Amino acid sequence: MGTILFLILFPMVIAFILLVAKSDKARDVIVIGSAAIIAAMSIVVAILFGAGGMESFSFNGEVVSYIMMIIEIGLCVYIIITGIKHKKWLAVIFAAVQTPLMVVFELREGHHIAIESNMYIDKLSVIMILIIGIIGSLITVYALGYMKDYQHHAEGKDRRPWFFFVMFLFLGAMVGLVTSNNMIWMYFFWEITSLSSFWLIGFTKTKEATNNAFRALIMNLLGGLGFAIGIIILGKVFQTVEMSTMLTIGTVYGDLVAIPAAFFAFAGITKAAQMPFNSWLLGAMVAPTPTSALLHSSTMVKAGVFMIIKLAPVLGMTNFAGIMVMMVGGITFLFASCAAISQNNAKRVLAYSTIANLGLIVACGGVGTAEAVWAGIMLIIFHAITKSLLFLCVGTAEHHIGSRMIEDMDGLFCRMPRLAMCMIIGIAGMFLAPFGMLISKWACMVSFVDSGNVLLVGFICFGSAVTAFYWLKWMGKLSAVVAGEESIETGVHKTETFVHITLVVLVILVCLLFPVLSNFMLVPYLEMAFGGISGAIMSQSNMIIMVIMVAFLVLMAVLFFGRSKKNIVPIYLSGVNAGDNRLYHGSMQKDVEFTLRNWHMEKYFGEHKMNLIGGVLCTAMLVMGIGFMVATLVSLLGGVA
Repeated sequence: MGTILFLILFPMVIAFILLVAKSDKARDVIVIGSAAIIAAMSIVVAILFGAGGMESFSFNGEVVSYIMMIIEIGLCVYIIITGIKHKKWLAVIFAAVQTPLMVVFELREGHHIAIESNMYIDKLSVIMILIIGIIGSLITVYALGYMKDYQHHAEGKDRRPWFFFVMFLFLGAMVGLVTSNNMIWMYFFWEITSLSSFWLIGFTKTKEATNNAFRALIMNLLGGLGFAIGIIILGKVFQTVEMSTMLTIGTVYGDLVAIPAAFFAFAGITKAAQMPFNSWLLGAMVAPTPTSALLHSSTMVKAGVFMIIKLAPVLGMTNFAGIMVMMVGGITFLFASCAAISQNNAKRVLAYSTIANLGLIVACGGVGTAEAVWAGIMLIIFHAITKSLLFLCVGTAEHHIGSRMIEDMDGLFCRMPRLAMCMIIGIAGMFLAPFGMLISKWACMVSFVDSGNVLLVGFICFGSAVTAFYWLKWMGKLSAVVAGEESIETGVHKTETFVHITLVVLVILVCLLFPVLSNFMLVPYLEMAFGGISGAIMSQSNMIIMVIMVAFLVLMAVLFFGRSKKNIVPIYLSGVNAGDNRLYHGSMQKDVEFTLRNWHMEKYFGEHKMNLIGGVLCTAMLVMGIGFMVATLVSLLGGVA
């Protein structure tokens, strides 16, 4: 219990220390030291609790609950005042509705409901703590060098103390979220992450950043309202506010427990930026790159898919809540993948890829079988590592080539060879065999076929084909060799290089440990959550083949690294080379520039069109799903009356 509380409170204490630490030297020492401690303690938690099943912690949390309530009221007042100041009336309305609802419920009924354990930890929590503690900490270390360059080009007051304050506050809140069994406590941490993302997205205080920050806040407040309604229904109808109890009372109440689960899933859908709520995550791209990496990999959106994966045992094809969730996830995966084709901005490609992959995880949770959840958790693990690597690489590239556009990355393999190689490994990790993302998607397809949902099978087939298309375009751009380019990699901060290489090592290491993760973490969790595994998880022999393939690739890289005797010669450009390998004198006696350009098919897969179609379909599914759940609840209450 002490180690978990440490991982919640220690980052928050460090956050306040960083708020007053003004010098670069002090900040560097505090961030690097704290990140190392958080990562180490995350590993300690994995060692202590990874071997057992779920462990609950029952301590008197009455005082803690009151403190949380007071903080919630304070945050509500802050949101209302800030919303009025910026004339963002939806933020004001949502905050003014959900917080009083929760306060009244807690005072009148919540504190009288018996709670056996306020906190718990199981193997899924351990996996999430490792992602938060290791990936999240690495992002804070990367941010040291990145934010120095960022501040150098920025105007006005140095706001880095505030930036690092929010980042560490985020890490502590996420650990609290994934270890809270009391749904009221989880709601508290849930709202802390929503407000933290608001602060990070609006960091620059420009008009665009402020508008995008409020968009994220409003959408997540809407999800928070769904979360609050779910808690109230759970407490009033089922007389519990514990996640563990909700997941086990299905034998008594049947599919009725899917009613509060539908509202919790709605909260998860908004937090995971599923259509039609994906615009908040795209708007987050205005923030500094460490913010994007943090939101996409180890926090925020992962809170949404964590919630839905936890709810999987009470979802599935047997109730409308499960159908709603799986269809929203499947539709989002397909149309977000298609939208990524038309993007030239590297961060927007990564954003749409994140939305798409989160959709696949959401669909797995909606299917609600042990096999689908196995694939979903594997996707969470691999996506967290590879996507953080890619975001951080793009951030470094942007600072040194002056652009985040993929079409401006010509010759990056020559200008920044180490960075380009890290990016290529990250891209390969997202869609190529034998890396874990592709293997996990294969497991998704098997579980979708077994579920009998033909539409889901179609979504993953077409969506995966599209995914390969846009990743290959980018990889081809990075791997192109252009003669005469000079290296500009010497200016990269050591902290950035360290984090890039560490994440590359983690990509490879997690692939090599694939069977270990499955056998000792995922399978025991699924047996506990579902009471056994009926279908076929990926066979041990296939896992071993995958590991051998990864090991062979690593061995080849080690054996031939630095031994190439390549000789880069001037390029034949169908004319007289002007001498810079970029221009040639063409047949019309004019200088023609040599370029490599991709086809983005904006006419067919423009993001506006894809968002419109996907948003309408997902909205229809949400309205039908929530509407059906509300009608069922009204009917239930009417029957009781």
